[in-house]
Amino acid sequence: MGKQTPTTTSFNLPNGEEVIIETGKLATQAHGSVVVKIGKTMLFCSVVSAYEAREGQSFFPLSVDYQEKFASIGRIPGNFFRRETKLSDYEVLTSRLVDRAIRPLFPDGYMFDTQVIINLISAEEDRLPDAYTALAASTALTISDIPWDGPISEVRVAKIDGAYVINPSKTQLSEATLEIIVAATMENVMMVEGEAKECQEAELIEAIKAGHEAIKVQCQAQLDLAEKLGNKPKREIETVEIDEDLKAWVKSKIYDKVMDISRGALDKKTRKDSFKALKEEFKATLLEEKGEEFVEENGSKASEYFDKIKKESIRGMVLNEGLRLDGRKNNEVRPIWTEIDYLPSAHGSAIFNRGETQSLTSLTLGSKLDQKMVDNALENYYEKFILHYNFPALSVGETKPMRGPGRREVGHANLASRALRQVLPESTPYTIRLVSDILESNGSSSMATVCAGSLALMDGGIELKAPVSGIAMGMIAEGDNIVILSDILGDEDALGDMDFKVTGTDNGITACQMDIKIDGLPYETLEKALVQAKEGRIHILNEMAKTISQANDDFKPHAPRIIEFTVDKSYIGAIIGPGGKIIQDLQARTGTVINIEEVDNRGVVSISSNDKEGLDQAKQAIDDIAFEPQVGDEYDSVVASIQDYGLFVDFKSKSGLLHISEISHSRINNLPELFKVGDPIKVKLIGIDPKSGKMRLSRKALLPNPKEKKPTS
Repeated sequence: MGKQTPTTTSFNLPNGEEVIIETGKLATQAHGSVVVKIGKTMLFCSVVSAYEAREGQSFFPLSVDYQEKFASIGRIPGNFFRRETKLSDYEVLTSRLVDRAIRPLFPDGYMFDTQVIINLISAEEDRLPDAYTALAASTALTISDIPWDGPISEVRVAKIDGAYVINPSKTQLSEATLEIIVAATMENVMMVEGEAKECQEAELIEAIKAGHEAIKVQCQAQLDLAEKLGNKPKREIETVEIDEDLKAWVKSKIYDKVMDISRGALDKKTRKDSFKALKEEFKATLLEEKGEEFVEENGSKASEYFDKIKKESIRGMVLNEGLRLDGRKNNEVRPIWTEIDYLPSAHGSAIFNRGETQSLTSLTLGSKLDQKMVDNALENYYEKFILHYNFPALSVGETKPMRGPGRREVGHANLASRALRQVLPESTPYTIRLVSDILESNGSSSMATVCAGSLALMDGGIELKAPVSGIAMGMIAEGDNIVILSDILGDEDALGDMDFKVTGTDNGITACQMDIKIDGLPYETLEKALVQAKEGRIHILNEMAKTISQANDDFKPHAPRIIEFTVDKSYIGAIIGPGGKIIQDLQARTGTVINIEEVDNRGVVSISSNDKEGLDQAKQAIDDIAFEPQVGDEYDSVVASIQDYGLFVDFKSKSGLLHISEISHSRINNLPELFKVGDPIKVKLIGIDPKSGKMRLSRKALLPNPKEKKPTS
């Protein structure tokens, strides 16, 4: 075949930049493939979906993988293998953003393996490619034969100098007070995730609206491209007809019992066991009344109806009776207890317990040598704030092999990290690591991590701008009947129509994450959810304040002390010494860890140690090496050598000539008669030669002049 001629369409961002979408040139055997271009940035996306489901498949097996090719920016990977390997946390987070936006739009019951692969194949230093990944995935799905109710797109919205900017550059983003990623169809917002410097609820809503308007343009461009291609027909999906008679029979057998359990305000385990027992009882009834042959043919369908009726019944209870599974009111937060300083050897620790969700969080303070190196295609830097989230199976009373953090754990850690990062000190010499171990879970464990992290930081003496709490909101909606739920349970998350996590201080929102599972969420409802979330957030902050409301006055006795200061960059080499000899010797003698680097034409020195005396010794030694004498200052010096024309003296790390004419007001004929090597002598710096830099030292400037007449009384 000859060279392929691609089909293209384009649109303009609000700032006038053109975005081009092309298909038909790359990966033509995939079920859908596109290239998205803006400037020199290019994203390639392919989608493939199996034509047959695996036997017994009970869930939709969708995988979304975003990977940046290092060649896209002319770099070779820095890992041992020198090739792209497992996805980085950033790539996982970007993959999740796309997955969460497209997954709800596949047909119910679609059980075919579907894979979305997005590659960054060309890049620019100042352009953030993650804002275009969902556009690429959606377009590939839209032009494919895969059944999917798109298109959608995602944009980044940042508030910069009071204006909402769509897909800002990396440079612009550094000045933002609010940053969110919004995903939406033409009609409805699907997902929101981001962070802010204590923004107000109204600001967040305005940012979402600005993002949605930009997305509508991008969705239309995808529809235009599909039309150019002839609107490829979608695959026919076999629809399973509902057996209304069987469903009604199932409801007659279980509805009252489901409602009894649901209204019982039971704890998670009792409720779970009760529903399990009810299902076993139902299976026995089904077999007894319908017979073995019927069960063999319709058992799985009856089991499916059991789960649907259970879900519908609980939703109806919440909507029509104002009752929740644990007996709370819609805006009520579960009971909270907190504790700090639980781990005696950690540098800070806290337990945050809300209902049946519990986080044990530890704080560790380290030096610059403990910073995390991030090596992505577009960025290579060191991160000094690290937050890890662990969700062991024991937290839900189950067993599971421990294989390291999954995508969910990476995502929850990122949300909590965003929430707390906004209130950390502007400048700190410490590398800060928080680890949240979820030991019990019944919903909102990422928000428990935020609360426990805030408490642990304050326990460890880290001066936060303000404490942070987090709350997970839910929603159940049937037409105009809408109920907003505060502090949702795990079960409420599963049966609800929205999962909206909001974190913040008394002053405003620091991070948010929203996933909407239904079409047509009015902005008025979103505003109501945000107001209710604020009330819950403040309530949680007040509960946390009963334990600690501001940072402890000092670090733990066993925590490392770190001091950071600057020296002239000309002294960096002298402090390090040949082959690192001086700094290594100093670290060994003082038991400290010393780091020095050049930043903005200055040498930034960081010294850490658990021993204050060693810290002070190392600081004094470096001060001596980097000492810069000031004209007019006096110094205690020692005679280093004696010459006919004067004395060479040493003080701190400096040496200088004390000329014979500056030793005394009277004439001196024989210096060796007056001084010997090692004698202490006080001198004053009276000048520095501007050309040679040599110091002019004087002793006589410190002595009374006998020629000056004393004033008479």
